Amino acid sequence: MWFEDEGRFGQQGTISRVWALKGKRAYAPKQRDFEWVYVFGAVCPATGQTHSCLISLADTSAMNGYLRDFSKQVPAGEHVLMVLDRAGWHRSKSLRIAENLTLLLLPAYSPELNPVELLWWQMRDKHLSNQVFKTAYQLDRDVAKAWCDVTSEPETIRSLCLFPWIKSAINN
Repeated sequence: MWFEDEGRFGQQGTISRVWALKGKRAYAPKQRDFEWVYVFGAVCPATGQTHSCLISLADTSAMNGYLRDFSKQVPAGEHVLMVLDRAGWHRSKSLRIAENLTLLLLPAYSPELNPVELLWWQMRDKHLSNQVFKTAYQLDRDVAKAWCDVTSEPETIRSLCLFPWIKSAINN
């Protein structure tokens, strides 16, 4: 069982808490440019494995490319249940689903059920907040590095993403 989601990261980044000397105003940079990159990411909470692609937009064509790449990574003879939200491109009639994948849609408006959301939070809070990205290349590079940093340890992924209800579903 894998969970998939897309995270949008851009030059209008996240502002998080900052330290300041007593009596001094805290300062955090805020960028106003409009470059974005999407991380199409999937996680297997049971094993801590991850899979991702950086893509410049999120639509059915991008999702088809992601699913095609993901299905190539699935070992021969295995079948993956991929759980995802109800984004329009997840429900599109022109979505091409490989034979080794089955998609299961979460209930509407329930991001708390998708453990990948915690990875986005980790990336924004611990790696990408309070920054200015001068170029789209720097944004892509830093977002890719943040994904790699957050997902580098399978045990960390399991501790973040193996919700009790997922563990129960896997064990049954």
